[in-house]
Amino acid sequence: MVETITICCKNNGKYKDVPMGSSLLEIYEAVGRPLQYMPMNALVNNKTQGLTYRCWQSKDVEFLDCTSQSGLRAYVRSLCHIFARAVNDILPSATMNLEHSVSKGYYCVIHDGKSLDHPTIEKIKERMKEIVDADIPFVHKNIRTEEAIVLFRDRGMEDKARLIESAGMAYTSYYDLDGYIDFFYGCLTPSTGFIKVFDIVPYYEGVLLRVPGKNNPLEVEPVVPQGKMFEVFKEHLTLQRTLEMDNVSDLNEAIQMGYTSEIIMVSEAMQEKQIAKIAEQIANRFANGVRIVLISGPSSSGKTTFAKRLGIQLITHLLHPVSISLDDYFLNRVDTPKDENGDYDFESLYAIDLPYFNNDLNKLLNKEEIELPTYSFTTGTRIFKGHKLKLREKSVLIIEGIHALNPELTSHINDKYKYKVYVSALTSISLDNHNWIPTTDNRLLRRIIRDHQFRGYSAKDTISRWPSVRKGEDKWIFPYQETADVMFNSALLYELAVLRRFAEPILREVREFDKENAEAYRLMRFLKYFNTIPAEELPGTSLLREFLGGGKFRY
Repeated sequence: MVETITICCKNNGKYKDVPMGSSLLEIYEAVGRPLQYMPMNALVNNKTQGLTYRCWQSKDVEFLDCTSQSGLRAYVRSLCHIFARAVNDILPSATMNLEHSVSKGYYCVIHDGKSLDHPTIEKIKERMKEIVDADIPFVHKNIRTEEAIVLFRDRGMEDKARLIESAGMAYTSYYDLDGYIDFFYGCLTPSTGFIKVFDIVPYYEGVLLRVPGKNNPLEVEPVVPQGKMFEVFKEHLTLQRTLEMDNVSDLNEAIQMGYTSEIIMVSEAMQEKQIAKIAEQIANRFANGVRIVLISGPSSSGKTTFAKRLGIQLITHLLHPVSISLDDYFLNRVDTPKDENGDYDFESLYAIDLPYFNNDLNKLLNKEEIELPTYSFTTGTRIFKGHKLKLREKSVLIIEGIHALNPELTSHINDKYKYKVYVSALTSISLDNHNWIPTTDNRLLRRIIRDHQFRGYSAKDTISRWPSVRKGEDKWIFPYQETADVMFNSALLYELAVLRRFAEPILREVREFDKENAEAYRLMRFLKYFNTIPAEELPGTSLLREFLGGGKFRY
């Protein structure tokens, strides 16, 4: 008699008895294939697992396709393994770096001692199609880290060997694709046949690996021009390579060798140099009429600290900075518009009291004094603390908030009076040559820590809210980023090594039966690759102090 276990399928609410040891893929068939699109992975008791995972006890299972962030991650990781294998087949002596997300795809550089021409790109694409059509399994293996280090070094994968060596974990997982191995810290699809939609096209000095979007998994995302953002990434990668800090293993080894202070000082100096350059540009344009600096960026990008540090630099140009945060013009919580699910839509432009803001703005520009409101995130109401503002002859008004670049916010003001800055945490350091660090993970970790420290929210609260935040960014923020006069990268080379100590205890508070446990577990697993840096090493003016506390600025 075959022993069975009971599966609760969260997708359709059905319970199904299946043979003990059934794989998730077999269970998907047994529960009636409940998704519209092909599954990529699943949540098993709120922990992400690949579809080859076998259940030996009764479980709650929720299958995920590419319309979910977790399912899309599995798809992209699998595609990257296929891409790396194809490059190795076509250019056996080449090395490849999957560097970062840009233009709705992933930028890759292939080093082969010559320019990457169109015929070679087409050969790589055709080889990828052959691998997909062959439906080759991704074989997951878990071995002692000492053995994995030897294995990667024997294959010439020094970047992976050094990463797992510096991280210090006892066991290491990797995936084998018909003899070609690669390392990923998350699960892949069961086989290459799951990866039907992709493209690769020339992009600057490399190629753009194009992937499907969550809204339509059957088509690749359209390429969105992001030349300014690409140049910011390029600038920071150049700095990292000057410091010989390409990957996390380089950072870990520098920490172990006692170079933490030097890394922090160089990273902070680089940011201060950028801020000083922006201030100089504003000062030069002041003579031509610029009076308003608009600072926008997604959640937890560090806009507030950037604005304060920019103000200091403007003073050195004999200008008088006056700052306003759009957060202080939020409607009272009960008056905030709601989204299609009936939840407060804090990301909407119309969560701001636009008439009140514009009334204050007009008064300031007319040299009248205003009393600046303060928004209490604890009570969800606007309060007043007697903070008065008035512009002077040499004043520059700094307006900071996620909607600052939205033309509707300041539509009544001529563009010649504005200087626009886009701030984002564009994480440029990678785990290894094939594993970039998503900028959204960097920002999410910042927000989890800040919300816990200063707003009374748990990691569960912040994680549950994050999809709505991301959706709002796509609608309200990202469309305007390339309209900025300048982009500022707020990510610091060393910061995830600092954030780890703060984030881990907060993330551990998420319980197993919470749906947010999957994301909390993923983030904790990711952070384990970083050696830690104590926050005491950070200067009081560091942008990270906005999220950690202990800084010199008042927030």
